[in-house]
Amino acid sequence: MKTFRIIAVMFIAAFGLLMKNESWAQGNEPLRLAVAGVAHGHLNDVISRVNRGDFKIVGVYEKDDRMREHNGLSKHVDKSLFFSDLGVMLDETNPEVVVDYGSIYDHLATVEACAPRGIHVMVEKPLAMNMKHARRMEKLAKENGILLLTNYETSWYDTNHEAYRMVNNGEIGDITRMMVYDGHQGPFEIKCGKDFTDWLTDPEKNGGGAIIDFGCYGANLATWLLDGRRPVSVYAVSNRQKPDKYSKVEDDATIIVQYPSMTLQLMPSWNWPMNRKDMHIYGSKGYIYQKNGKQMTLYNNGKEGNVVPARLKVPYNDSFYYLKGAVRGEIEVKPFDLASLENNMLVVEILDAAIKSAKNGKPVKF
Repeated sequence: MKTFRIIAVMFIAAFGLLMKNESWAQGNEPLRLAVAGVAHGHLNDVISRVNRGDFKIVGVYEKDDRMREHNGLSKHVDKSLFFSDLGVMLDETNPEVVVDYGSIYDHLATVEACAPRGIHVMVEKPLAMNMKHARRMEKLAKENGILLLTNYETSWYDTNHEAYRMVNNGEIGDITRMMVYDGHQGPFEIKCGKDFTDWLTDPEKNGGGAIIDFGCYGANLATWLLDGRRPVSVYAVSNRQKPDKYSKVEDDATIIVQYPSMTLQLMPSWNWPMNRKDMHIYGSKGYIYQKNGKQMTLYNNGKEGNVVPARLKVPYNDSFYYLKGAVRGEIEVKPFDLASLENNMLVVEILDAAIKSAKNGKPVKF
């Protein structure tokens, strides 16, 4: 009987959370959303939410004829809503926001088309392939008063937000070192689609390899945890451990980001034996290990133990709930929030410096 009561309580709690999410999704008019590009593997983020009710896809742009005909959205969006011209799509469908699932190189063109029309944009991480693109995008966004957001999977991890709370509550003292590990076995090895890998492994379309693909996560989290603090230098080494597969870009790197009073070590790689997005935060009084989105440990006062992170609440638990709230003015995007333009400009600056450092073998001063 006791077991039954526990199960009943868990079911009621889960049902309550589901109803709250549904209430948020359907509480007002769906967000008018358009998609630019379909080559990104993260397109499934849209597909998996397309019938949820918080947004309505009003148009899809894809310049490639084959991909426009054959993509994951084709089964969910009427054929008449697919366009080969971005400007035409924007003018005919009048979206409130565009989400970009093309190459990192294409992010600039999306902002160039959307910003003068007053259309907000959310891109997949990172913001841009280099600082030249990033500065142009920033200028357009500010001049035209649009939101320019960047989406990361790790922005919605309960553990990362619990770590942020612990740091700000002084539970580990002042941060002295951070080590962030991100990556997997490699895009070919985990069977990413050809349309995705064609640009992901091309330095002209992605800006780099593992550094761009996975170095951005740690830079984004550190910038958030440090409230926008700027580093003093970036030093990086990169490798091609599998040159037969990744001949044009690095597949492994170590990046040392030096701050006045702490060191950030980023380890992006396409050569880990498993998928990983974990982070070690060392402080003057303790230590946090964030293993994944749900599991973490805390060491302080001479003891180490598991921590059950607080569940993130709607709309801060999901990229599209967050996007809707931000676009409709229901929530504020603060400077150096994970998705903010300010945070992600610094992320690109760190990545840009890492690529330059790896090429010339010298630290890049900020």
